[in-house]
Amino acid sequence: MKSEFTSFEEFYPFYIDEHKNKYNKLLHFIGTWLSLVFILLMIFSGEPKYLFYALLSGYSWAWVGHFFIEKNKPATFKYPFYSFIGDWRMFREILQGKHKIL
Repeated sequence: MKSEFTSFEEFYPFYIDEHKNKYNKLLHFIGTWLSLVFILLMIFSGEPKYLFYALLSGYSWAWVGHFFIEKNKPATFKYPFYSFIGDWRMFREILQGKHKIL
């Protein structure tokens, strides 16, 4: 594994390689979808607690996928910013049909 990446575009192939299992990608998708719902609830309700729920749902679903399905360590631990961006990009690519989750 490369220790440092100089750009997100350099990091993203590594990120995708850490998500080979479609069920891990499915759990990421569910977690990100729930995060989006909580972010919208925060915006419309004005309740900041929904930001906590958004982060909790996004990371918990993803980490279950890594620890129990993919059996690797989440990239978040070493590359938190790139990993966060990678999750949203993978979410978009799943919606576009670029990744199979079912």
